[in-house]
Amino acid sequence: MMKQLLEIAKRAALEAGAEIMRIYTDPSQDFGIEKKADNSPLTLADKAAHLCIMRHLRDTGIPVLSEEGQHLPYAERRMWKRLWVVDPLDGTKEFIKKNGEFTVNIALVEDGSPVLGVIYIPVTGILYYGIVGEGAWKERTPSPLPEGSASMIESLPLMKSGEGLYTVVASRSHMNAETEEYISQLRKNHDNIQLVSSGSSIKICLVAEGAADAYPRFAPTMEWDTAAGDAIARAAGKRVVDAQNGKSLVYNKEDLHNPWFLVE
Repeated sequence: MMKQLLEIAKRAALEAGAEIMRIYTDPSQDFGIEKKADNSPLTLADKAAHLCIMRHLRDTGIPVLSEEGQHLPYAERRMWKRLWVVDPLDGTKEFIKKNGEFTVNIALVEDGSPVLGVIYIPVTGILYYGIVGEGAWKERTPSPLPEGSASMIESLPLMKSGEGLYTVVASRSHMNAETEEYISQLRKNHDNIQLVSSGSSIKICLVAEGAADAYPRFAPTMEWDTAAGDAIARAAGKRVVDAQNGKSLVYNKEDLHNPWFLVE
């Protein structure tokens, strides 16, 4: 059953990615940028990806918590033992900047814990996915993915950072004093620290695959920003934990904001 759900989520992510790229590569498109209540941007691509994903997930009968969908009251959501947590276009600012560092995030959460995750990077055609307890994988696919096309699949983690080199991945848009202090503390224990910047949930994937050692996030995020990456990281044997108490992140909370966290 879990593998069936994974295949549905993968296909949803790939087709949502194709919708995003249709808009991204259209020279006549102004992206239809709007401002949401929290002042974050919303584009035509966010909306198109959301509708595409919903068409796929609807048939599973599992409720969906999507950044771009209707957020039901906690009194109703708290009864959901199992739900999809979706960010149809994570990294909308990166999408608008046209730097390619945006993703489609789909996670399955059970009893507050992510158990399955899919992250697709439409510009590169790279698909990360995992099932906790079974493993995590990176698939290099043509972009967009034609039906039945060939792909290369590798198990995560794929590699280790260089000998003696400690790699920290940081947000391209949210570097702050707290993150700089964390990195300063790391320098006391590691002689050679390398900083890598990236956007969206790609940062979690870099740790999951072993290309980076740590990702500190000491700035606001929402559950849909991390759920898919959290599942993939856990499936790859990594941890996504509350920076204050070291406990795993919890999902489908009354307050959908995440605490500050570390991926390691």
